[in-house]
Amino acid sequence: MTPERSNPAPLVGKKIRQLRKDRKLTQSELASKMGIQQSDLCRMETGEYKVSLEALFKILRIFDLGISDFFKDEGGHSPPLGDRRAELLHLFDRLEPHLQNEVLDFMHFKLSSSGHKEERS
Repeated sequence: MTPERSNPAPLVGKKIRQLRKDRKLTQSELASKMGIQQSDLCRMETGEYKVSLEALFKILRIFDLGISDFFKDEGGHSPPLGDRRAELLHLFDRLEPHLQNEVLDFMHFKLSSSGHKEERS
């Protein structure tokens, strides 16, 4: 078993840091949203502290992610996408929820104005 497999804390911490930075949050801001100290979040991100399930679920709620979305990059099991689709999804995931809604509204508008009939979900 590789060291990363036996101790997943550094991988989970790296993912938390990546998500936090993608959404342009400081450690203090994310820690405040989670209800923990900034120093504890720092230790989680570096792998010094293991992330509890409670903390992980708080992070998932804050970033509006499912658990499979959180871990999909680690296992490499995401279905292959074309480069443009993958880039679109990556950029979309980095947007704040209200901006994601604006993008979806725009896409629906473009489809309807070009004669495509799409049902909104």
